[in-house]
Amino acid sequence: MFSHTTACLRSSLLAAALCSLGVATAYASDLEPRHHKLTREETGSVALQGGVLVRDLPLAGGEFQRVLYDAPPSEVRGIIVMFSGGADDIGIEKDGEIRHGDNFVVRSRDLWTAKGYGVVLVDAIDHQSMRGKRSTADYADVTREVVAFAHQQANAPVWVMGTSQGSIAAMNAASHARGAEIAGVILTESVSILGGSHEMVFDAHPEDVHIPALVVANRDDRCKVAPPSMADAIARSMRNTHATVLFVQGGSVRSANECASLSPHGYYGIEDTVVDDIAKWMARAGA
Repeated sequence: MFSHTTACLRSSLLAAALCSLGVATAYASDLEPRHHKLTREETGSVALQGGVLVRDLPLAGGEFQRVLYDAPPSEVRGIIVMFSGGADDIGIEKDGEIRHGDNFVVRSRDLWTAKGYGVVLVDAIDHQSMRGKRSTADYADVTREVVAFAHQQANAPVWVMGTSQGSIAAMNAASHARGAEIAGVILTESVSILGGSHEMVFDAHPEDVHIPALVVANRDDRCKVAPPSMADAIARSMRNTHATVLFVQGGSVRSANECASLSPHGYYGIEDTVVDDIAKWMARAGA
């Protein structure tokens, strides 16, 4: 199928409170990790409250899919499986460290745990690029293994979220969901124009999505393969469910690459606002 293959961000109690109240602007510098080494108790099958768990999930072809579960410090109200963009190689180490933490879903996870959501981060298989593979039937099987792992962590709804190229993976997971496996899907700055990966969100069978869906688009996103003007088309492609479009605006630029994480494409500088808006939709959709 595929070739072989964090630090627990824990802001201070004050920072978590500010994020949940939406009164602080969460720039990436505010989200720097406080490195957390896994304790003996955290090497079991379920993470302790406020802890981190790293697992290598066995796949059908003999490979392993590494995931990291970041548990909230309070009762779990839901779990979000998050698929990053780019090549998807975020570099989850066995001790919970993450080598590449710029991506929106990695940067923002403290904001989610402060709201009571557990976060599952999905790494690339064997550190290989996932470009061109996220819409395949084989990768749909991988997403089902990850979703099953998420369900093992708590008796709570499981959502899937993708950003940029990762939205293709999230759409694939949603289109292959069975029954109540997944509560809803969130697609952020989705790749909707064919580019170097030779796949886009429309290749992941949006017509087979039957769960609540949210499409988030930043009006200031200048990434050529993820234009905000395509948000409505993405929503319409999920014709067998109710899909909501959420437009946001803003973000700072720290990279010359308009598709990079530290730009409006990655909600750099507006993470707290975007997370708050998504969380409100999740509450309305049944979290």
